[in-house]
Parts: sequence; C-alpha cells; structure tokens
Amino acid sequence: MNLVARSSARLALREADIGDANGVHAIYGDADATAHMSFEPRTRDQVGQIVAGWIATATAEPRTEYGLVVVERDTQHLVGVGRLAIDPHQQRAATMGFALRPDAWGVGYGLETVHLLLGVAFLDLGLHRVWGARSPLNDASARTMSAAGMVEEGVIRSHIQRAGQWRDSIVHGILAEEWKRPA
Repeated sequence: MNLVARSSARLALREADIGDANGVHAIYGDADATAHMSFEPRTRDQVGQIVAGWIATATAEPRTEYGLVVVERDTQHLVGVGRLAIDPHQQRAATMGFALRPDAWGVGYGLETVHLLLGVAFLDLGLHRVWGARSPLNDASARTMSAAGMVEEGVIRSHIQRAGQWRDSIVHGILAEEWKRPA
C-alpha cells in the first residue's frame, strides 16, 4: 500500500478521510470553485461518495488513483484537493488536477499544491510524465502550472461538456527531468 503524506512550508498533502467531506464540499459544491472544472457544483451527498471513493482507491492494488486533500500545516484546515490518476495509455504517466477553496485563492497555495503533487508523482511513484488540462479561461491555473515548470502542450478540442456546451481544454505537461524540486 502506497499512502501519501507530503508537506511544504505551509501545506500538507495527505490521504482523504471521511471527515473531510464537508471541506471538500466547500470546493466541489461552490459555483466559483467549480467554474472552470468539468462538472457543475456537487451536492454534499455526491461529495461524500467522491471522498469514499478516494478512500477506497487508497488501498487498491495496484493503485491507479490518488484523491488527496490539502490542509494548512498549522491549522489542519482543509484548503484544497489534489488528484493524480495513473494513465493506462502511457508508460509511467499520470494526469493531475487540483482545486482550492475560493477563500484560499491568491496566496500561492496553488503552486505549493502542484509542487506537492509533482513530488508524489516523480519522487514517490517514479513517474516519467505528468499532465493536466485546464479550461481556456482559467488564467490562474495557467500561471500556476507554468510557475511549476509545466509546459503548455496544446489544445484538446471540444473536450469537456458542461451545461450542454462543449469546451476545449488546454494541456500542460512536465517530465521528471524537467521538474525542479522546490527548495
């Protein structure tokens, strides 16, 4: 079993537990937080099922998904979520996603979260490549992934359907040898 526990100066990335459902709902249930995601805001029950799924995947063998929570180290207050999903179509690769509570935006937590996720991917899992997709309108995510060393690789046209409308996704990727571990 490969349980995740990583930390940075201000944040800790850890496995989810069922008590995290309300904190995750503050993200996945919020219209602002989900504005650029692939889904509409979720109900509390839906988020409870998502968190239960993350807990179940933590003990799967082989483990192919990492649904993790981000907490402030000092307060243990849940401020974000992160996800790595091993890509079965690429050797030693994973997709990555992250989201923060709106009240945690603008203070650098996104970059810390991405670095923590990349640390799991490259240092703990020995992956070769990580990629993430974002909404073309999500400039904050573009800046965050770029600051973490991820390169904009291209567009997946009409990738996501949300509220009956198709939208593109912009792909960012990074290779293990390109990642610079934060000091």
